[in-house]
Amino acid sequence: MRTFTIIVAAAAVLAIGGAGYCIMGPATPNAPVTQTSHRDEKIANGHVEQDEHGADRILISDVKLAAAGAILAEAGEATLSDTLSFNGVLRANQEAVVQVTPRFPGIVRSIKKRIGDAVAKDDQLASIESNQSLTVYDLKAPISGTVIDRQISLGEYASEQKPSFVVADLSTIWVDLSIYRQDLKRVRTGDEVLIDPDDGGADIKGHISYVAPVGSSDTQTALARIVLANKDGRLRPGLFVTARLVLAKRNVHVAVRVGAIQTLENKTVVFVREGGDKIEARPVELGDSDARFVEIRAGLSAGEPYVAENSFVVKAEMGKGEAEHEH
Repeated sequence: MRTFTIIVAAAAVLAIGGAGYCIMGPATPNAPVTQTSHRDEKIANGHVEQDEHGADRILISDVKLAAAGAILAEAGEATLSDTLSFNGVLRANQEAVVQVTPRFPGIVRSIKKRIGDAVAKDDQLASIESNQSLTVYDLKAPISGTVIDRQISLGEYASEQKPSFVVADLSTIWVDLSIYRQDLKRVRTGDEVLIDPDDGGADIKGHISYVAPVGSSDTQTALARIVLANKDGRLRPGLFVTARLVLAKRNVHVAVRVGAIQTLENKTVVFVREGGDKIEARPVELGDSDARFVEIRAGLSAGEPYVAENSFVVKAEMGKGEAEHEH
């Protein structure tokens, strides 16, 4: 009876020990790996997690950001401008526009250049058979530039009373602004102006070269003009632009583009690119701003990469991640 009791007790001890090993032994090395793996999987699947500061964070690759039209930039110094906005239109520099008329009336026998063609001085534009001498002479470009108009066709009668071609040197462009009477006292020759052609590129800096001494009775505005270089052909006559007259400037140490600012859970945030594919919704304190930049007084340091344009894409992804996490 005593022997049986000892055997049973020993068996019980072995059973408990074995059970203890099975429960606790494997859990110690594997548990942290399982938890980390599960968390990474959730972030990778678009679920929102929080970093050590309590800010929301999500994984979005650069490829996905680019596909959605989001643009990254680095926070840094910027010059904020106090400006006054005006509407304007691009015009060919009228001091570099030439109307080309035939020397003698006659029949158009050939046409060498068409609208949009670039020409050098003395390039042949057309050939015309004179009605008087019945000889054919060349109509030539008087300046280098671009053919912006043509008023003759092959075989028709060309008159010396009507321009056959218009050639313009578009290496410089006029920007004509409409200034309302209440703003005229603030506009002076030499003032700095930022021109936005609305083509996705950077603003173009110019200076007012002329303010008209008379106004328009129809629009109740006066004209102010800027002459801009246009070597790359970016500016096209006839298109509208927006111009901002610079009244004052102030430099700030840390700024982001206006399109970077979002509101998330009643907090003003900037989406900051961290290591790898992580993006953090960083709460920030805003300062002064202008049409392009916003000063960051706290929450972001110079040199940190952030989502500068189309940041709503990241906000939408975080919103989806939160919804999936709740379910």
